Amino acid sequence: MALLGQLLPLALALALGPAATPASPAKSPYQLVLQHSRLRGRQHGPNVCAVQKLIGTNKKYFTNCKQWYQRKICGKSTVISYECCPGYEKVPGEKGCPAALPLSNLYETLGVVGATTTQLYTDRTEKLRPEMEGPGSFTIFAPSNEAWASLPAEVLDSLVSNVNIELLNALRYHMVDRRVLTDELKHGMALTSMYQNSNIQIHHYPNGIVTVNCARLLKADHHATNGVVHLIDKVISTISNNIQQIIEIEDTFETLRAAVAASGLNTLLEGDGQYTLLAPTNEAFEKIPAETLNRILGDPEALRDLLNNHILKSAMCAEAIVAGLSLETLEGTTLEVGCSGDTLTINGKPIISNKDVVATNGVIHFIDELLIPDSAKTLFELAAESDVSTAVDLFRQAGLGTHLSGTERLTLLAPMNSVFKDGTPPVDARLKNLLLNHMIKDQLASKYLYHGQILETLGGKKLRVFVYRNSLCIENSCIAAHDKRGSMLVAAIQSAGLTETLNREGVYTVFAPTNEAFQALPPGELNKLLGNAKELANILKYHVGDEILVSGGIGALVRLKSLQGDKLEVSSKNNVVNVNKEPVTEVDIMATNGVVHAISSVLQPPANRPQERGDELADSALEIFRQASAFSRATQSSVKLAPVYQRLLERMKH
Repeated sequence: MALLGQLLPLALALALGPAATPASPAKSPYQLVLQHSRLRGRQHGPNVCAVQKLIGTNKKYFTNCKQWYQRKICGKSTVISYECCPGYEKVPGEKGCPAALPLSNLYETLGVVGATTTQLYTDRTEKLRPEMEGPGSFTIFAPSNEAWASLPAEVLDSLVSNVNIELLNALRYHMVDRRVLTDELKHGMALTSMYQNSNIQIHHYPNGIVTVNCARLLKADHHATNGVVHLIDKVISTISNNIQQIIEIEDTFETLRAAVAASGLNTLLEGDGQYTLLAPTNEAFEKIPAETLNRILGDPEALRDLLNNHILKSAMCAEAIVAGLSLETLEGTTLEVGCSGDTLTINGKPIISNKDVVATNGVIHFIDELLIPDSAKTLFELAAESDVSTAVDLFRQAGLGTHLSGTERLTLLAPMNSVFKDGTPPVDARLKNLLLNHMIKDQLASKYLYHGQILETLGGKKLRVFVYRNSLCIENSCIAAHDKRGSMLVAAIQSAGLTETLNREGVYTVFAPTNEAFQALPPGELNKLLGNAKELANILKYHVGDEILVSGGIGALVRLKSLQGDKLEVSSKNNVVNVNKEPVTEVDIMATNGVVHAISSVLQPPANRPQERGDELADSALEIFRQASAFSRATQSSVKLAPVYQRLLERMKH
């Protein structure tokens, strides 16, 4: 009696269908999408699901939130229809789909879910129908009627001409000898089929799509008395080769075979794991210049980077792509994988010629164009497709091309083309020296640069690194696009900015008033300042920040502590820098121990604020004031810092 009390709830749960099955703690992506489709269809009655149908095809999808609003699959328009959710059926005269499908054995359930061709072929074999009608627990991934109809005629003929061997084996490969629901179908798992224990590859994607050997589950979890039926959109075939073995046997991969062998990646491609190989055909390799191909094939590091850029970190079947996805390669780059109708695209290009070749350790898509990462390109190749081509051409004209095309580990600070809008400088010894100071010894990605770091150039100069919340700057030039890693790391910077190089660590930012700023002061106020050393020191200290802040490091608002103790509010908008809402007339006058910004007014500290420091300025701060005017003249600036600054500083020394 106690046993009967335990079995009755289970029998009732199975009889009532999916809605009565206890919910798992965390729903699978497929179940979440099905739940969303159910919510969208509930106004049409109980157990009604909203389904998106691709216009002009029979392809249908349960809808997630994003697809519901976009009404598109692979860029193509869809129409919404409302159907009974899996496991339910209509009742004449009643709204929605209130009745659970009758619980029958697997053979009869095939007919109930519309897999009548699979049911017909099962009936033709001598052994399979009795198994499907008898005791046991099985899962069958049943191809739809359309899936059977789309098989090549010669394949179908070979199956039906030998029903008790070929057809029986094919159907058994679609079966598992236990009940497996979608919640158990995990991404990357393998199920053991009933044909010679051959594996079936399962992938369960975040967008709710589930594939079986890259065939999509159309409707899942149809319960039967002796198992469960999942309807799929293809007839699947056995897989026995790993990715490397497929490369070895395909004639179109002759060049790829040689490249993989030379790179040593064959171990990865024949090992465990689940990868996607975007496999370049012979045609893809033939499309690039022979010189470029030979250079890459002869450079083990560049070759490995090239091939890693064709390997995605997980298996991605074509049926799982219904919109654009950003997928990471083993090289660390991101590829935009999308679709347009039935065509897959990589970075917007329809270069996939054959898709969904399933291997034991992933899936292969054939591509007819190489995906060459920046790391496998020379600097000159990168420049041809970037905004630093003018600078790189100057390097070549100055005889520095060998630095940029060899194996030397360098970081290049490459001025953008906009720097040369007024023309390029003459190629002479001075320019060559300047360009040498744009090449840093060693290859440094931006993530390894830190505030205060000193970089040594090929020209023998030392440059400082400044790291701000939203900017990374080398001296007064801030990086606009970085980590384009070629034979050397390339950093495209906003301006040349290296007319002067600095050798000592600097810690000050000075907002230095111009002549006009002091001339604008009432005579009485200026005389009063000159006669009061304490007040004069207070105002001057308020113009000096106690850290370096170049213009590229200024965001919407930066509060910079001054030597006087109060904070300066520095902001940047539309390429105009302001301090305390006053415009800066010239930015980034670099000095050995800081940076000077010229301003057109004298800043006033907050009234009645107690001073936090002594009256004497540090020697290095005095040095900045002294250098500011001379430095401005050295750069032929039109802004002249006020000579009165020198007189004021002289008075402060006494």
